[in-house]
Amino acid sequence: MISKVKIVMPSHDCIRSVSNRAFAPKRTRAAAVLIAALLGAATQPVHAADDPDAPKGAAVTVLKAAKSCFSAIVEVSGILIPRDEVMVRPDRPGLKVAEVLVDAGETVTAGKTLARLGLPEGGTMQVQAPVAGLVNTSSAVTGAIASGKGEALFSIIPRSEFDLVGQVPTRDLSKLAVDQPARIKIIGAGEMTGKVRKVSATVEPNSQLGQVAVSVAANKRLLANASGRALIKTGESCGVAVPLTAILYGTAGTVVQVVRRARVETRRVEVGLMSAGQVEIREGIAEGDIVVARAGALLREGDPVRPVMANAETK
Repeated sequence: MISKVKIVMPSHDCIRSVSNRAFAPKRTRAAAVLIAALLGAATQPVHAADDPDAPKGAAVTVLKAAKSCFSAIVEVSGILIPRDEVMVRPDRPGLKVAEVLVDAGETVTAGKTLARLGLPEGGTMQVQAPVAGLVNTSSAVTGAIASGKGEALFSIIPRSEFDLVGQVPTRDLSKLAVDQPARIKIIGAGEMTGKVRKVSATVEPNSQLGQVAVSVAANKRLLANASGRALIKTGESCGVAVPLTAILYGTAGTVVQVVRRARVETRRVEVGLMSAGQVEIREGIAEGDIVVARAGALLREGDPVRPVMANAETK
């Protein structure tokens, strides 16, 4: 016997009500997940593989090659020598030093009394400075005999004028000329100015050195035979300059690494004058070229890099 089963189907409205209650939370969660995924994807960085223009390679500090002027300098080391020296002696023999009025190192005017000498017949006579200048030496001692032919009582450097006298190699001697300006530093006296006064016309055959005299302009006391150094400006050259750290010296010659289109290019260059850590580039790069500030063997031709300007790096 077969039993009859009556199946009662829910109404359409009931099904919709149940469906909304049962599946609404699931749809809401799925939508939330989808939105979050889209937002997350929007905030993710674009990889270099997806962006062919994105920078690649190691970050390197760079700078723009700029124009600068360099002074050609010849260095002369030497000692201070009085330009001239006047010896002061009595004009007659048989006199004795009665009084000494000045000492070595003092500056005197022309006609100033330096000492008094006793005469054999009694009385005294004065010894006066024949020129104005610096008293360089004095042998005058009270009670000593003063002679017209012996050692001078005093020596005076007229107008306190000194020369820094030194020797330079033959290759530099030809660059020097009278009246070229010089910056001078004397040990114990500091810095002062001067100019070339005399350049030797010959060189010593064995050493191949020639003598140069540089006049010293100073309003301070100088000491004979003090050591000093003169930097003589022989010319000037203006051109493109880069830091010394941007130069590489190797078997391939002297090179500078340039960044072009985010890749390294190695340029052979001809260097010129140097000053204050900068090097003149006479050939090989142009003004405005982007140069690796600290060139190194780790960077090679064609390497991709991310250039960072030197001034931006310090901010």
